[in-house]
Amino acid sequence: MQKEITGMMIYYYYVCKRKLWYFYNEIAMESSNDDVALGKIIDENSYKNDEKHININNVINIDYIKKDNILHEIKKSNKIEEASIWQVKYYLYYLKQRGVITKGIIDYPLLKQNVEVELTEDDEKAIKILVDDIYRIVKENLPPILEKKTFCKKCAYYEMCYI
Repeated sequence: MQKEITGMMIYYYYVCKRKLWYFYNEIAMESSNDDVALGKIIDENSYKNDEKHININNVINIDYIKKDNILHEIKKSNKIEEASIWQVKYYLYYLKQRGVITKGIIDYPLLKQNVEVELTEDDEKAIKILVDDIYRIVKENLPPILEKKTFCKKCAYYEMCYI
């Protein structure tokens, strides 16, 4: 049975297609990764007055929603900002399909910065193509070929790829 594409899968598509394949095929490594743990600590200790972790159909997991239906995604760094932007655009796309139109903001509490994200018609077309490409990737029998990236050493899947 085909799983529904999640926001995390959209994020991984831009970060590393190999990581996406592992994640979709339920090969989980994040629980023992220090960088993932740090991200969770930042998330837990930021914006404490807001209702957080709004899970919708186990497809999107919004960090929090503030006034005027603006959804917020908390990230520890802006190093992979394109992936974060498309993750938020996917959230907006998913919500729009259900009659909720909103905008999003990516919050970087450690940097004391944020980035506004809006969904355009071109983005919606791109997301449909993106989802098809994700299904193509994850249905392969083996993960995609390793692409060495600058942030690989901090990845939870580093040992799967390099050892």
